[in-house]
Amino acid sequence: AAPSPRGARVPAGARAQVTAAQLRERGNALFQAGDHGAALAAYTRALSLCDAGPERAVLHRNRAACYLRLEDYAKAEADASKAIEADGRDVKALFRRSQALQKLGRLDQAVSDLQRCVSLEPKNKAFQEALRALGSSMQEKMKTMSCTDSKVEQMFQILLDPEEKDADKKQKAAQNLIVLAREEAGAEKIFQSDGVRLLTELLDTAKADLMLAALRTLVGLCSGHRSRTMAILSELGAPRLLAVLGVEHEQVSLAACNLLHVMFDSLKEGLQKDFRGKEDAVVLDSSKDLKLLIKHLLELLELEGASAHGRDNALNLLIKVVPRKSPKETNNSMSLWVIDQGLKKILEVGSTVCGTPGSLPVTENSRMSASVLLSKLYDDLKCDAERENFHHLCEDYVRSWFEGHELAGKLRAIQTVSCLLQGPSDAGNRVLELEGIMDSVLSLCASVCEAHQLVVVEALIHAADKAKRASFITANGVSLLKEIYKHSERDSIRIRALVGLCKLGSAGGTDFSMKQFAEGSTMKLAKQCRKWLCNETIDAGTRRWAVEGLAYLTFDADVKEEFVEDKAAMQAMFHLAKSEDRSVLYAVASTLVNCTNSYDHEEPDPQMLELAKYAKQHIPEQHPKDKPDFVKRRVRKLLTAGVVSALACMVKSENPALTNSCRELISRVFLALVEEAEDRGSVVAQGGGKALIPLSLEGTEVGQTKAAQALAKITITSNPEMAFPGERIYEVVRPLVSLLHLQRTGLENFEGLMALTNLAGISERLRQKILKEKAVPMIEGYMFEEHELIRLAATECMCNMAMSKEVQELFLAEGSDRLKLMVLYSGEEDEKLRRAASGTLAMLTALHPPICKRIPQVTVHWLEILQALLLSPSTELQHRGAVVVMNMMAAEREVAEQLIASEMLEILSVLAKDKDKP
Repeated sequence: AAPSPRGARVPAGARAQVTAAQLRERGNALFQAGDHGAALAAYTRALSLCDAGPERAVLHRNRAACYLRLEDYAKAEADASKAIEADGRDVKALFRRSQALQKLGRLDQAVSDLQRCVSLEPKNKAFQEALRALGSSMQEKMKTMSCTDSKVEQMFQILLDPEEKDADKKQKAAQNLIVLAREEAGAEKIFQSDGVRLLTELLDTAKADLMLAALRTLVGLCSGHRSRTMAILSELGAPRLLAVLGVEHEQVSLAACNLLHVMFDSLKEGLQKDFRGKEDAVVLDSSKDLKLLIKHLLELLELEGASAHGRDNALNLLIKVVPRKSPKETNNSMSLWVIDQGLKKILEVGSTVCGTPGSLPVTENSRMSASVLLSKLYDDLKCDAERENFHHLCEDYVRSWFEGHELAGKLRAIQTVSCLLQGPSDAGNRVLELEGIMDSVLSLCASVCEAHQLVVVEALIHAADKAKRASFITANGVSLLKEIYKHSERDSIRIRALVGLCKLGSAGGTDFSMKQFAEGSTMKLAKQCRKWLCNETIDAGTRRWAVEGLAYLTFDADVKEEFVEDKAAMQAMFHLAKSEDRSVLYAVASTLVNCTNSYDHEEPDPQMLELAKYAKQHIPEQHPKDKPDFVKRRVRKLLTAGVVSALACMVKSENPALTNSCRELISRVFLALVEEAEDRGSVVAQGGGKALIPLSLEGTEVGQTKAAQALAKITITSNPEMAFPGERIYEVVRPLVSLLHLQRTGLENFEGLMALTNLAGISERLRQKILKEKAVPMIEGYMFEEHELIRLAATECMCNMAMSKEVQELFLAEGSDRLKLMVLYSGEEDEKLRRAASGTLAMLTALHPPICKRIPQVTVHWLEILQALLLSPSTELQHRGAVVVMNMMAAEREVAEQLIASEMLEILSVLAKDKDKP
């Protein structure tokens, strides 16, 4: 609304009334144009300015329509109810409320609203049809429910009958129960039919197959339903659930872990599926239940009777549910509570020395999981006082083992240091500085006992990783590690000492001129690493350290070249990447990033280089074997050796070792693998396309962007329906749309647009998905881009999107220049841009005739632009021009008269006689 002149007084009521009315009109126009979010905002603003009852009722009714389109059915129902309160005979509001209630599953209430609509407007066919459809779906539901009642009883009878010996019958009953629990109606039926007690009986049988059936059914009952989860938790009891998590049977423990994760999610988010009355259901406080479950999880960590897998699953659960999901959430009280109650319990797992008397049962992944959890808890702290408390607790724990526990205690203390250095390294560095720790590490290096030597050499390696200690380690550690490497008779010790040397030797990174070791010794170390890696008589846990060594040595381009020539070493590394020991993932990913040069490398500023030379400063140099041709050859060799299937297997891993930084490394490697168009087919064939989707949806921002860019490259040059079969193609849309954000690079924008153009040309369902991801405003924005290739890609994308009804409507929206831009682009000099813009016009005029009438109104140059298309030397442009003119002639007499009054008739006559262009 135009502001009133300064000094002029307008009565407040009049001003508000005018503004509210204008906002309502604007909301109506936006709704017609398909921009439901903006329409909702306009109606909401109008409501804040409007006091009149009837006017407010209309605005609530309109907002209900917006919420229905935006699929927020609870709010649609609430707004429609407010409109009905003002006027009980408002059929539009009644109909909208019935639609919302139907979607919320409250069919009986929906029927009553529809019956009211029919009684108010008995001749309205739409109301009659809706009532008939709803009636039949209710009958179907009733039939299903009565049939379900007897089925649930029957299934439990079969499963709990000790006389029933037919294993197939039992398996089928278990499967049916699980499937039934996935549907809301079925889950509620099981719950109401005393199902929780019966499922508890199944759990208590201690038979793995019955326990799995019970756990998987409980998952269905708890998914997204807070009140039911709380009832189940109180009936089963947290101790029973945690006892199942700690069993020896790996699958049962994993299923219990999955159930607990679902319970945590339901207790945290709740109420998506809860039955609501007119107001929200009773608010339930689930924070006590959450704390109770977490308390039991922490106790399980140091419980001697719990299995190693159970302990790992408990750690994994804590990683997923305790720290905040994003820094935007302000409340970190759960992490603080876990640190106070359970930090020492987590360190108990991290400090376990395998094989020592009385040690907890752990797997090869347990310490890594403990490190990841500690790291996430530390990162979740918000201020220095919280971090200081964390440090004190760690220091107290290490001291408690170091002082007065003889050798075994010192080993536990050193193992704790390793665990902290792999996780929150600041805490690890602080503990390293405690009196006597470093001296013990150095003195125990000479121990005759292999287990002791393993612990201290690993601590040295992790310490060498961290810049703060590296100078101290370089001074004392290199000679020490060389001694161990040369004189130890055990491969397990020598291999670790070698990795320590590799870490210290790679401090110069990829800088060719900064080498720590004498010429050729890096190559010798790498050769020894490859030899150990291929030696299958050595256990996998030890061979993992050979990959750790290569992760550092492959900064050197000579090492990379030799590694990709050694097919056996590559295959051995891929085999390890697919193994149970997940702690190797980061080292494998790092090695591959180095081999494919997919790390970030900034080109130095030439002026700064000159200044550096003048000031005799160190200048980084690139190795001649890191030039693009060498990298391309290395990528080909990795592809031939089967790198894609190894990466796909790594991504599938549901393990804390697959950290966000590890995901980012894998995304970088994938992007390097699809750089050349001819390699993309084989990447897709080996499962690369499928693996990239989860990488593009979670992880670091850089990692997600790299994965999305790799998906875009595949979508541009492959047939998307072959590359991403079935439903997978719809999952690709969101990552591609993320490439259109303004903070992305021009190349990422361009490739995102090209890929979306391909998808938009496939089907209406894909176009709807692109619309739902709010990509159209971004695509329009890029049509104004200065860079001609980006502008062209955006126009081509809009051309394919114009097949959608919603997009066609946008071209007619009041105050929009979309159509004008398309007409003007059809007269540009750039032939590709003209082809895309005139193609869009041909499509729009054919599919949406009202646009034909609007074209003469958007610019005075419309006629000469159409004539120029018809007179173009390009047959494609002439064809597009002819289609546009034909559509305009057919659509509107007035427009046809304008066309015929111009030279158009002569031009058309000439073209009609051209026999070369049928």
